[in-house]
Amino acid sequence: MKRETRLLLGKACDSLMLSIEFFNRPHDLGRATTTLILLDHSFEMLLKAGIVHRGGRIREKRAKEAMGFAKCVRCALSDGAIKFLNEEQALTLQGINSLRDAAQHYHLDISENQLYVHIQAGVTLFRDLLKSVFDWDLCELLPNRVLPISTSAPLDLAALFDNEVAEVVRLLQPGSRKRLQAQARLRPLAILDASIRGEEGQPSPGKLKRLGSELVADKTWQELFPGVASIEITAEGTGPRLSLRFTKKEGVPLHVVPEGTPGAAVVAVKRVNELGYYCLSLRQVAEQVGLTMPKTLAMVRYLGIGTDPDCFMLIKISKAEFKRYSQRATTRIMEELPKVSIDEIWKTYGVRPRKAI
Repeated sequence: MKRETRLLLGKACDSLMLSIEFFNRPHDLGRATTTLILLDHSFEMLLKAGIVHRGGRIREKRAKEAMGFAKCVRCALSDGAIKFLNEEQALTLQGINSLRDAAQHYHLDISENQLYVHIQAGVTLFRDLLKSVFDWDLCELLPNRVLPISTSAPLDLAALFDNEVAEVVRLLQPGSRKRLQAQARLRPLAILDASIRGEEGQPSPGKLKRLGSELVADKTWQELFPGVASIEITAEGTGPRLSLRFTKKEGVPLHVVPEGTPGAAVVAVKRVNELGYYCLSLRQVAEQVGLTMPKTLAMVRYLGIGTDPDCFMLIKISKAEFKRYSQRATTRIMEELPKVSIDEIWKTYGVRPRKAI
C-alpha cells in the first residue's frame, strides 16, 4: 500500500472513531454537529485514500489544494479505472455531506432518530468500502462496543418522516411562536430530500416557511419530499452488528448528473419519462378542452390542479422552469365542465392572483 494511501486511510479511521465516540457521549453539548463533521471528514479521507490506492489523482496539475468532497464522490463513482462507489452509496454520502454543511455553517435541529439513521448508515457504508477497496475488516480496527447504538432505532423511513412532520405541525400551531424551531426541524428533512433529488446547497428560509405552511394545510410529506418517498432503509442483523443502507425502491432509477450542471449534486433520482407524462402546455390543455387559455387557467385554479402532482408539475431544466400538465388535468377539466358555469368560475378565478399557477 502506498504511503499516501496509508496516511489518508489512518485519518479516515481516526475521524470515524471520534465520530462514533461523540455519538455515544452521554450529553448533547455539540454532539450532533461534531458527530456529523467528523463523519463527513472520515468519508472524504476514505474516498481520497481509495482514489490514490487505485492509481488516481486527488490534486489537479498545478492545483494548490486537493479535490473537495463532491469531486471525490464523482471520481469514485464515474472514473472507470477507479470506480468503487455505486449510485445508492453516493446518495448516502451526499446526505451526510449536506447535513454536515448545515450543522457547520448554520443551525440544524436533527432528531435523535434521524441522527442515528445517518450515523448507522454511514458506519455501514464505511465498513463496506473498507472491505471492498482495501480488504480490511472494520471489526479489526474498532471494538464492537464503539458501534453506534440507539434505544429507539427507526428502521422505517416513512414512519420516521411521519413523526418528524407531526412535530413540525405541532410547533407551527397558532400562538405557539415557534416558527424558527419548526424551520430548524424541517431543515434536515429538506436537506435529505434535496440531496436525493440531486440538488446542491441548503434550503432557503423562504422554502422552509413554504414547506411548513403546506404541512399545516394537510399536504402530505410524500408530495413535498418526493425524493425521500423514492428510497427506503434496508436493515441486516441486530445489535452492534446492525447494518443500515439507503436503497432506491423498486422501479426508481438513479442517474449521475453531468459535471458542471448548475446547482446539482453528483447523483439524483431520475423520474422515468417525466416530460412524457407531463406532456401538455396550458395552450395544449385549452385546445383539448375547447376553452380559451385564460378560461382554462381559471378552471385550473378552481379545481386546484396546480397542487395535484398527478396533473401538474413545475419542471426545471438547468435554470429554466416550465409549467407542464398531464393528460389527467385535461380529463378533470372535461369531467367538471358540464357540472359548472364557466362564466361564474371566470368571475371568481379569472382575475389573475399573485403567484397563481
